[in-house]
Amino acid sequence: MPTEKSMDFRGSGARLLGYLRPERLQMTLTVVLAVLSVALVVTGPKILGEATNIIFEGVIGRRLPPGVSKDEAIAGLRANGEDTFADLLSGTDVVPGQGVDFARLRDVLMIVLAIYVGSFVFGWLQGRLTAGIVQRTVFRMRESVEAKLQRLPLSYFDRQPRGEVLSRVTNDIDNIAQTLQQTLSQVITSVLTVIGVLAMMFWISPLLALVALVTVPLSVVVTAAIAKRSQPQFVAQWQRTGTLNAHIEEMYTGHALVKVFGHQREAISTFQEENGHLYEASFRAQFISGIIQPALGFLSNLNYVIIAVIGGLRVASGTMTLGDVQAFIQYSRQFTQPLTQIASMMNLLQSGVASGERVFDLLDAEEQSPDPDPATQVPTPVLGRVAFEDVSFSYDPENPLIEHLSFVAEPGQTVAIVGPTGAGKTTLVNLLMRFYEVDSGRITLDGVDTATMTRDDLRSQIGMVLQDTWLISGSIEENIAYAADEITREHLVEAARATHVDHFVRTLAEGYDTVIDDEGANVSAGEKQLLTIARAFVADPAILVLDEATSSVDTRTEVLVQQAMNALRAGRTSFVIAHRLSTIRDADVILVMEHGAIVEQGTHEDLLAAEGAYARLYASQFADAATALD
Repeated sequence: MPTEKSMDFRGSGARLLGYLRPERLQMTLTVVLAVLSVALVVTGPKILGEATNIIFEGVIGRRLPPGVSKDEAIAGLRANGEDTFADLLSGTDVVPGQGVDFARLRDVLMIVLAIYVGSFVFGWLQGRLTAGIVQRTVFRMRESVEAKLQRLPLSYFDRQPRGEVLSRVTNDIDNIAQTLQQTLSQVITSVLTVIGVLAMMFWISPLLALVALVTVPLSVVVTAAIAKRSQPQFVAQWQRTGTLNAHIEEMYTGHALVKVFGHQREAISTFQEENGHLYEASFRAQFISGIIQPALGFLSNLNYVIIAVIGGLRVASGTMTLGDVQAFIQYSRQFTQPLTQIASMMNLLQSGVASGERVFDLLDAEEQSPDPDPATQVPTPVLGRVAFEDVSFSYDPENPLIEHLSFVAEPGQTVAIVGPTGAGKTTLVNLLMRFYEVDSGRITLDGVDTATMTRDDLRSQIGMVLQDTWLISGSIEENIAYAADEITREHLVEAARATHVDHFVRTLAEGYDTVIDDEGANVSAGEKQLLTIARAFVADPAILVLDEATSSVDTRTEVLVQQAMNALRAGRTSFVIAHRLSTIRDADVILVMEHGAIVEQGTHEDLLAAEGAYARLYASQFADAATALD
């Protein structure tokens, strides 16, 4: 995956925000609460400046002789050559001879306390609402991704490493949730704070407000320049995360084979290489974007120094009160702080939008063709006549696999499919299950084209046991009952007995309540295979598909399972894919495939007599053993 590709930040960000539409009412309430909270916060410094003025005026008033007016005191100071002090005094409401008015000071401080408590309450409510908005939004996104995964064709998962898909579904969505949670409330609050503080700054002193605004364009330029450089690095970071996860998942899944074939060093070397790539991409992304905050901090401090100097001179000249300067300095800090927060949030926003783009890439993947509407109903009852009529299919248009293939499986027949690896045996089953769609021709079930049915209706009539066993994390009972909506314990045990599962389950301490993980670590490979066969028994399907279903079972158990399968196949159409020809001698029809075509078909005896492809396969497996027995 190219790491130098720039993402569509604006388009992907807008699409990400689109998931917030269902929360419009809550978002409106959040904005109202934010306005109230910010309004109180912005009012606080101005009122607190009045407290400073009360103290300052009380201290100055004590130094002046009582019984004179303010104007007389100023005139006396000027007469004594104290013009600076006189100018300072002219900008205050001092009462000569009067000290600090503690009653008034108390009232002002109580108002400030009430303002900040109210701001906290509104801010807390806003945070609580925001948390709910974000979690519901991400909940819907996860639902969309899960629904999308169900609609994707099998070919998508064949092309994508499982670890990469899992990284998009877990890591990227978690990163989106973290981004929304940390930025949503802060963005609203920061923007409102900038507006409110700016208004208060112009109210107090337009001159100082203009001075404070000088650094804003510079801050925007610095932020934009740094963000542009860090943006592609975040794309690379999450792409490398997916690649590394894919490698870890593969190595963990096949850890036994990695050790058996002594591939640990190569696995570790690949891990270190991918981990190094992730480190470099993450370092560049975090370092470049991390420059934003200290750069803006420097501009903020520079702004603070300029305001403090000019404000001090204006207090000395009597054109501003000390409380107003104090309030303005607080506002200047409050003004630059949200700007800094917004800038630092660019780090999170770029990371979150990069993850969003990866999730959207999954959501935009081409889906399997929709089910027909209206769909043809599955015949009732299902007899199980399956016909392939002039079917052609290829995974790659440049390399045809199956061309003009036709055969019929009559109701109740057992159809065995044999042939060398890559001949197209499993592909036939995938086409029957509609995991892939045929390029031409059609497949019918009891005369009805399966393409006119819904996939769920079609697959509900088919039971499947694969060579690769698959179990869920849960009890043995839950694994066997996975294929049935409702099943009694008696029916489940009956199916377990038929597939010889009951015997080994009763040797376990907790019996059917024994919990196994998805890898089946506490049961053997053969026992896992038996569990999947029991699951097919419970489904009671009209059609059975057995893809090397006894490959992990020992010879003695294979005989028992074959007997059980013979009973299960009675009255059902069965497709058996097998390499071990001993398991399909009693099949009604054996299809021999080579290069996607059926080169022979017939019974075991007929095909041996024909001395063709099947006879050669059979001889390669049994000729030596038969000679030894003779």
